[in-house]
Amino acid sequence: MEVEEMGTFKQLKGKLVEPGFIPDGVTDPLYFLNEQTKSRTPLTPILIMLQAVAAVLSGFAVVALLLYMKCPYILQDLMHARKMLQTKNQLARFQKKRPYFTLLDRFLELAQTQPAKPFVVFEGEVFTYGDGDLRSNQVARALRRHAGLREGDTVALLLGNQPGLVWLSLGLQKLGCAAAMLHYGSRSTAWLRCLVRSRATVLVVDAGVRAAVEEVMPTLLQQGVLMMTVPLIQQESEQPVSPQLRAQVNASSPAAYFYTSGTTGLPKASLSTEARAWMIAHSLSTAGVRPQDVVYIPLPLYHASGFQIGLGGAIERGITVVLKRKFSASQFWHDCRKYNVTVILYIGEILRYLCNTPKGADDRLHGVRMAVGNGLRADVWRVFLQRFGKVDIKEFYGASDGNVGLFNYPGRIGAIGKVNFYHKRTAPYVLVQFDAEREELVRDSRGLCVQVPTGETGLLVSEITTSAPFWGYLNDLEQTEKKKVRDVVKKGDVYLNSGDLMKIDKDGFIFFQDRVGDTFRWKGENVATTEVADIFTMLDSVVDANVYGVQLPGHEGRAGMATLMLKDGETLDCTETFVHISNYLPSFAWPLFIRIQNDLELTGTFKQVKYKLVKEGFDPHTVQDPLFVLDPRRRMYTPLTLDMYESICLGELVMIVKVLYLEEDVQRRTLDSGVGPELRGHRLVGGLLDLLTETLYPLRGTVITEDEHTDALLEQGGHHLLHRRPQI
Repeated sequence: MEVEEMGTFKQLKGKLVEPGFIPDGVTDPLYFLNEQTKSRTPLTPILIMLQAVAAVLSGFAVVALLLYMKCPYILQDLMHARKMLQTKNQLARFQKKRPYFTLLDRFLELAQTQPAKPFVVFEGEVFTYGDGDLRSNQVARALRRHAGLREGDTVALLLGNQPGLVWLSLGLQKLGCAAAMLHYGSRSTAWLRCLVRSRATVLVVDAGVRAAVEEVMPTLLQQGVLMMTVPLIQQESEQPVSPQLRAQVNASSPAAYFYTSGTTGLPKASLSTEARAWMIAHSLSTAGVRPQDVVYIPLPLYHASGFQIGLGGAIERGITVVLKRKFSASQFWHDCRKYNVTVILYIGEILRYLCNTPKGADDRLHGVRMAVGNGLRADVWRVFLQRFGKVDIKEFYGASDGNVGLFNYPGRIGAIGKVNFYHKRTAPYVLVQFDAEREELVRDSRGLCVQVPTGETGLLVSEITTSAPFWGYLNDLEQTEKKKVRDVVKKGDVYLNSGDLMKIDKDGFIFFQDRVGDTFRWKGENVATTEVADIFTMLDSVVDANVYGVQLPGHEGRAGMATLMLKDGETLDCTETFVHISNYLPSFAWPLFIRIQNDLELTGTFKQVKYKLVKEGFDPHTVQDPLFVLDPRRRMYTPLTLDMYESICLGELVMIVKVLYLEEDVQRRTLDSGVGPELRGHRLVGGLLDLLTETLYPLRGTVITEDEHTDALLEQGGHHLLHRRPQI
């Protein structure tokens, strides 16, 4: 190329700069310096394009690195958001179908496409999807023939875990009816109140609760409730019922009612619509459960976790369920190996019980790859993984009466959920300041709630919207309104009070801190403080009672404690008090400690003050009032001494707080773990389930003899526990 010059013999650079090194604008040969070979390499269009692409990719890599450093969970966030969007789109398609495509329709679809695939495995017996269809036809026909059920009716179910409960729920759906899931382990007075509130016209029971039903039969007759049994249902035809019987079912139709103690402590029926049932059923697929998995359900089906996540999720996935009548720590891993279980459902207590069983050489010899559940403490989480191997723990948070669910999809140990940009947009929630002493929300000068900063504890409230509705409690407008919080973020908005204190760390992980209000969680159950207090005030010597939960070293949840105000001149009758509460309350609701005060402190609005009582707990060094502790061995409360208190705190006394789920068929088992040498080898008669637990015996120095305890408990009325279900 000749160098172009101006008239003054200077080089012209303007024309050279404009085309640069783009081959399309330059006809002369182009080269670039290859720094590796120290030579000139011809510059071609392809080479220029590759260099440009490399530069763009390098830029993207830098941006991605910076984004990862700032948001290390961005990929998992995006994947979870994608799953949620897929679920939302699928449910929208179902809603557009006419008639509405329900979870029952999904089951019927599976009964046609995979009729021979095992659906429910129960105590060695296998029921296929085809079997489930035929048996639920029997249910629908029996209920229609004998009870005259019509679409929109409600039927109360009082059954333990068994295939019959599954067929009943499906049969009711075939009639367009809702199931009220009564707590199988509760006293008759408790479930009767729930039944009346549901306005159910039919009660279906099994033989295990016949005696309890007979106690309240006059009330059932007065309410016009028809009682039916499972054997009666099994006599009907297996022919299908007409889909026209449920033709009006839509997304907002009631699918089931689940009972919760709620913030007032009284049982309330929480509505689960057809749309909500679908949403919850997707929990397993969101967690990563595959169609070839086998799910183990040791949770009671009268709880939403067992029924909607477990059973409903299995139908959504088209998988096999291994249903357990009741949880058994000794049989858990045996069942998992026997039935090739790959996914287990849990609550935190279940995994803790498993960790407390004697170690074995086969602890890791199982096919379980995933555990889905809630309430798992961080320390138990770590021990479980160390002992039983790499099981993918999928912890979630939710409530049967809530409108938001949280999911710990990255698997951070101890977290119940993770903030997700898409989820928070579709179901907004915030943590707000809560005054524990006054038991009320903190508000600013504008009357709005004060949100807590990252890392601080606040009350979880979730906005009530069309995409995150709150259906309220059945036939209980007062408690429905009490659950709502107004003017949270802006004037006029309405949020739902979860009653749970949480905190969010800098990475967006959500951690459960505590429970507020009038309930506390113990042994995997919500204990209703108002209900327990009402039982105490039935005693002639008690003027008033304040019930709350206190922390117990080394145990999840809170143990029950009651502060009582007695009539002038009265003293606590330790034996009568125990007999009274044991007659009216399930074992998980028995207060472990009692405190006696002359007057109970009230707020300006006449509400009982719990904060100070909870803070002081059962420490005799702090509390000058008389303190008592539950001693089920003698079936009474006994004065709490300083030595007892120190032993409890040091773990040197075995408290009644750890239930041993013994075999229901009265098999014998050996106490061989976590006790002193004096106890090893001694056997206990099984079946006492609740009362024959760890009591106030020292770990060392006391020999437990089989006959002494069994005879004493049966003689004092413990025989009724042989037929009770454990409180999971």
